[in-house]
Amino acid sequence: MKFTKMNGAGNDFIILDAIKENIDIEQNSHFASTLCTRHLSIGADGMMVVVPSDKADFRMMFYNSDGTVGEMCGNGARCICRYGYETGLSGEKQVIETTAGIVTGERIDKINYRIRLNDATTVKIEDKIEIDGKEYVVSYVELGNPGLPHGVVSYAQLREQIGGSGARLIDLPGEEMETLKKLAIKMRYHSYFPKGANINFYEVIGDNEIDLLTYERGVEDYTFACGTGTGSTVLVLNKLGLVPEKGSKINEKGGVLYVDLDDGIYLTGPTNIVAEGTVRDETL
Repeated sequence: MKFTKMNGAGNDFIILDAIKENIDIEQNSHFASTLCTRHLSIGADGMMVVVPSDKADFRMMFYNSDGTVGEMCGNGARCICRYGYETGLSGEKQVIETTAGIVTGERIDKINYRIRLNDATTVKIEDKIEIDGKEYVVSYVELGNPGLPHGVVSYAQLREQIGGSGARLIDLPGEEMETLKKLAIKMRYHSYFPKGANINFYEVIGDNEIDLLTYERGVEDYTFACGTGTGSTVLVLNKLGLVPEKGSKINEKGGVLYVDLDDGIYLTGPTNIVAEGTVRDETL
């Protein structure tokens, strides 16, 4: 079967097209867990399968790298909007059906795409949770229905507790990254989050500029960027009065994303078509 490899600000994906090819979608989870395994196969943070839709240009089925179903993926949706445009499945404006609801997209130029993320269905601002006898302040956001869950946590708040180096969040030394990851894992499984959560560590570094680092469930590691995490974090920061509604610049490991809050949450950023080819993985 044919595949396309894309990334959005370093968040990378394998795309399979079940409209153009005879793909057994019952095997999607197996395909995802196999093909997304780095070193042993193509490698990616997630896999998307394009299937027909009776309510949109097409439907995006999303799978995390461990084979679990994901409700939606912001950077994945931006990539698949470009895929839809370049393969003739959609025009310069895209309507995509996802598990979490309808997502609309727009081609800005060859590289940059803008999407309207699923609306927030749950927003809890600055609750307190306890981990290993220490208290942490977290916010909780779900986007869409069923909701994609995100925890939002201030990194500046954590610096003293984890022995922070003072380095910018997107350029932490390895030891501090590992310390933070151990905390992220405990937060990701905390009972405060009813179905687990992606954990977004943020630091406001200037006027309307944010550093962001996300530990993603299903990937079970940091990713270079997280689109829904970016939108959820900006929504929380706006409600806290820390950023305005428009023009937020978010620095992530893989690049820069932009968020505007208008009649919804809009995410803009780059896409990259990395490779196109044929899957020949013999372990399938």
